Amino acid sequence: MSISYEPGRGITLSVTASALFALMSAYTLLLAPLGGLDIFAWRVIWTVPGALALVVLRKRLPHMRDLLARAIRDPRIALMLVAGAALLGVQLWVFLWAPLHGRMLEVSLGYFMLPLVMVLVGRYYYHERLEPLQWIAVACAAVGVAHELWATHAFSWPTLITALGYPPYFVLRRKIHADSLAMFAIEMVLLLPVAFIEVHAGGSLALLGQHALLAWVLLPGLGVISTVALATFLKSSRLLPMALFGILGYVEPVLLVVVSVTLLGEHLGARQLATYVPIWLAVALTALHGARLVRVSR
Repeated sequence: MSISYEPGRGITLSVTASALFALMSAYTLLLAPLGGLDIFAWRVIWTVPGALALVVLRKRLPHMRDLLARAIRDPRIALMLVAGAALLGVQLWVFLWAPLHGRMLEVSLGYFMLPLVMVLVGRYYYHERLEPLQWIAVACAAVGVAHELWATHAFSWPTLITALGYPPYFVLRRKIHADSLAMFAIEMVLLLPVAFIEVHAGGSLALLGQHALLAWVLLPGLGVISTVALATFLKSSRLLPMALFGILGYVEPVLLVVVSVTLLGEHLGARQLATYVPIWLAVALTALHGARLVRVSR
């Protein structure tokens, strides 16, 4: 099956998504006293109406109906949708669970490794050809990841879940071959039962009764950011070769560093620089390669 790529749109959407995800890391500080699982549940609940609204506004409702009809006719499609929703849900949960249990360093290492894994998937599963600049970018990023692994020894199950969980999710989405936004809306609806169970079991409903701003402004705002970020991220995954999409994944960690230093008051020391400088170089090389792709496509 031939895949049509649009490098210009894909790169723009990927970078936009990375910026929104970085913003979300600072935004969650406004959601106290909710815990990580509570935030995950409310993020799903408030993302669903936003995703459905986007489906209607972008006139993707026929695509959503077609995908649901395909899932009813073909159990394999239904199973892939459920599996994709489960993989996405685990990633969203781990991202919010880790800070509460002192495991964010391990998850961060997973995000550093993820683009490398996706480049390998693009090269060896989709047989995509890597340009010399991409090979150099991969080598630079690998140096940064190797240093982080050597310095932290944080190769644990949260790292593996983050690094190895997203690639099969994106492969599943390409196998389903449906409209990205319609598929995203269905995945979020499939996560709703889990979110409702957590809201009920965690007791956050009663807590929100004492915090009107949190209930009616901040949590809906989280839903808006999450909807736009995830929708643009998933759309970019369909518009870019897997290898380029994977390398662009390093934009988000770079932006997270900027947010951490400028908004969260964290310190960037010599050890961290030894990890980030090769990764920043990989991002710069990827930007140069992306600009060349856009120029050629035009």
